[in-house]
Amino acid sequence: MKENMKEFWESNFQDKQIMWGLQPADATLEAKALFQKNNIQKILIPGFGYGRNAKTFIDDGFDVTGIEISKTAIDIAKEHLKGNYKLYHGAVGEMPFDQEKYKGIFCYALIHLLGKKEREKLIQDCYDQLQNNGIMIFIALSTNDARYGKGEKISRNTYLTKHGVELFFYDSNTLEREFGAYGLVETEEINEPVKNTSDKPSEKFWKIICKKLDKHPMDIKNIF
Repeated sequence: MKENMKEFWESNFQDKQIMWGLQPADATLEAKALFQKNNIQKILIPGFGYGRNAKTFIDDGFDVTGIEISKTAIDIAKEHLKGNYKLYHGAVGEMPFDQEKYKGIFCYALIHLLGKKEREKLIQDCYDQLQNNGIMIFIALSTNDARYGKGEKISRNTYLTKHGVELFFYDSNTLEREFGAYGLVETEEINEPVKNTSDKPSEKFWKIICKKLDKHPMDIKNIF
């Protein structure tokens, strides 16, 4: 991740602290249920933030390792998270931080902040650290989100927001192109939150599920 992005997130966490609250995103709870169904306990969370999504995994006894670019976010996490977890300070572009293999990987609302080569590297790095028959889940912006087409167009499906952040929006073709070679088993467009309780419209994301198969391709149908 670029240095200016590191400065951006450091500044945001310093100014806004717990900017998304302490409750996990709805997609996080769905990911946890899928991991539990598949007896997955050891997970990696790139883009850990201050741990609002990680907390529900930690509270339920998962073995959690995270990666976070902002030192301020890490300090906030230490104040609010109880239980055991491991957290690396650095950008996801610097992966891998260890040689561990994880049974599950959950990456929420991070990959669409990256450029094409950075996205490709993140997907490859996550796949490389996934155990055989492990599952990785990405939550990424959809072209049906209200923010699509707003701001300066940088390249195809990429726009610069008024806050100076480049956002990439996925459609079905780009999902297949970027994740197809990495055990892609399901894509589903979702709302975050599922039930809108404010004047602000729900955000439109893709839930992307990949499974790293060994010699048993029929195992795909058993993960849901």
